[in-house]
Amino acid sequence: MRSVPAPGIRFLRSFPRDSRYRGLILVLTFLCYTTFHLSRKPISIVKSELHYNCSSRGSNPYNNSNSTTWCDWKPFDQANYKELFGALDNAFLVAYAVGMYISGIFGERLPLRYYLSGGMLLSGLFTALFGLGYYWKIHQLWYFVLIQIFNGLVQTTGWPSVVTCVGNWFGKGKRGLIMGIWNSHTSVGNILGSLIAGVWVSKAWGMSFIVPGIIIASMGIICFLFLIEYPEDVDCSPPLHHAGSEEKDLESGHSIGNSSLNVSTNSQENMIDMAESAKESTENREAISFLGALKIPGVVEFSFCLLFAKLVSYTFLFWLPLYIMNVAHFSAQKAGDMSTLFDVGGIIGGITAGLVSDYTGGRGTTCCVMLILAAPMLFVYSSFGQSGLTMSIVMLIVCGALVNGPYALITTAVSADLGTHESLKGNAKALSTVTAIIDGTGSVGAALGPLLAGFISRNSWNNVFYMLISADILACLLLSRVVYKEIRGWCNCYTRRRGFKEF
Repeated sequence: MRSVPAPGIRFLRSFPRDSRYRGLILVLTFLCYTTFHLSRKPISIVKSELHYNCSSRGSNPYNNSNSTTWCDWKPFDQANYKELFGALDNAFLVAYAVGMYISGIFGERLPLRYYLSGGMLLSGLFTALFGLGYYWKIHQLWYFVLIQIFNGLVQTTGWPSVVTCVGNWFGKGKRGLIMGIWNSHTSVGNILGSLIAGVWVSKAWGMSFIVPGIIIASMGIICFLFLIEYPEDVDCSPPLHHAGSEEKDLESGHSIGNSSLNVSTNSQENMIDMAESAKESTENREAISFLGALKIPGVVEFSFCLLFAKLVSYTFLFWLPLYIMNVAHFSAQKAGDMSTLFDVGGIIGGITAGLVSDYTGGRGTTCCVMLILAAPMLFVYSSFGQSGLTMSIVMLIVCGALVNGPYALITTAVSADLGTHESLKGNAKALSTVTAIIDGTGSVGAALGPLLAGFISRNSWNNVFYMLISADILACLLLSRVVYKEIRGWCNCYTRRRGFKEF
């Protein structure tokens, strides 16, 4: 007797084969990069435990002294502890920024499945080694700095790989919305990393690193077993990256003297030709040069915009829990939990930015508007954010949405759009290099932000917010040429449509 398939299997079979595979890739890459951010977050939670105001814990049980640093972890018990924390952050972020430019080149020439899963295993190893310093009683700064450098280098395997893989599977049509939802892995990873690290931060902070290390390494094994780089590898149809040529054919088909039959025939022929050319390009892929990627229109502008946008985002990522603890006087665990609201806002902002940019067709304008709104909101948060719990919650969510929205859009949909730009003539292998250039330039800002915050916060936390507001304004100005071109395109389109109606 033939067995009846389980309801879950029947449900999956109700979807087309291509949709099932695309869903698998979307979920798998989402989980992969969630674990990358999950493993980066613990350092920001543990900082408050490495240097703690020990007077609140009573006198030193070993010699009954009233020292305020007896419970701190050496060498972070010194007066310059903020600079030392900045050095830890910078070791990771500078290595990440430098490695990102190289990572894209390797990502184009190596199988993504091996490259990504290998990077995840090594990330798990170095994250766990940082936590093992607690159990091995290591108090040398060079050990933690070295671990951060190696971890920063191996974590560069993640972003170019997952964006390239998603770009290979999904076309341009709803890319902003799909990648806006998909990019919530950044905030989900930060939230999970904060919650996991918070469980052990006051008990045995080493476990705050070891557990995330085990999680990302385990996910690396799953990635190795199930990741599929190209749709053609499993006989699925490739996505159509350029809708522009189809639209032009449709417009010409609607012109006077052309029939609707010609429109549908041309459209079908174009789709067949594009599918065949995609298959040919899959068989004969050539990597693009670094300079060649820089010549793609928009790469330079969005790269430098991301530098300042990521400066703001990563300053919050690495310093927000400590800021909340110092200003609101929360415990380390409660400050970490509170900081997750910024990432909740990031999820909302990323999805909103993707949806709006899909509807308007203006990626640059969407980013610019959100950056303009972010600047005054940061000022309001620095001035009134700690006046009450409700105000703090609302402002953290709003700031998270406006800060992380442009950052999410540029690193996902914009990178995928530029990496499959029509000037590349179907060479999707450029996607890894373009993604690495944009995110690598952004990572320079990610390295500068936490480092500058470590020095500036010695005088006043308000000065840190002034720096962040200035960075947002600069990011907006760098997109002015892109925004101008998009607005001009909208005006021309409106004029043409109005002309057709009058005719």
